[in-house]
Amino acid sequence: MSETRDFDHEAQDVPGHRYAYDFDLDVMHGYMVRAFEPFFRPGRLLELGSFRGDFTRRLTPYFSDITCVEASGEAIAAARERVDGPIKFVHSTFETAALPERYDTVVLTHVLEHLDDPVGLLRSVNQTWLADGGRLLIACPNANAPSRQIAVKMGLITHSAAVTDAERQHGHQRTYSLDTLERDAAAAGLTVIHRTGVFFKAFANFQWDSLLKTDIVSAEYLDGCYMLGQQYPDLCASIVLVCEQGPAGRRDDRAPARLTA
Repeated sequence: MSETRDFDHEAQDVPGHRYAYDFDLDVMHGYMVRAFEPFFRPGRLLELGSFRGDFTRRLTPYFSDITCVEASGEAIAAARERVDGPIKFVHSTFETAALPERYDTVVLTHVLEHLDDPVGLLRSVNQTWLADGGRLLIACPNANAPSRQIAVKMGLITHSAAVTDAERQHGHQRTYSLDTLERDAAAAGLTVIHRTGVFFKAFANFQWDSLLKTDIVSAEYLDGCYMLGQQYPDLCASIVLVCEQGPAGRRDDRAPARLTA
């Protein structure tokens, strides 16, 4: 990440667009954990980009040793207040973070689209932070989500992978689809062992927030959208890759190293 970026500012809501919607926090986070859980490895967890700790709280039942790296000091302060347990917070950009350990599970949820050099970070996770036999779990917003495709037909965005002005204010640099996300993982030397999607999504987040305040949508309907997303991952709100170390990540030298993306 560039040193000139203001990460506290990027984490703030902007006119007409929230950084995190109720749909994200109350619906998507739960289904992301459901998609991740079969691939968790026992031991240490590293969460890269913990924001205000909402997703971190959902990980605490599965891990007793959690380290979070977050570039926004305001977000870390909020996370410390809402996450119980001995979480280790590291206030740092990913490029300058120096961590003393390797990790059995590394989580990147809605982070990679923000980075100046996503391949560099993925390469460093592979070579520096992922333990032998560990797994990297990545979730990103999906360019091909029906809600975005509908927005194209409405003339609201020029193409599905477009970065809107509001998204750019939140630090988005790109919008991934399954093929471009897997391209970057492969370029970083990672081995992709599983790919899927989370939650079939035809409505925008602000529309979901309105629906969730009514009795129109039931818990069973939400589960149905999640299960349909397993059948049609390219039409989901978020896309997911499960990765393991590629050959470049398996080293005999286990000494801790500084990330050099």
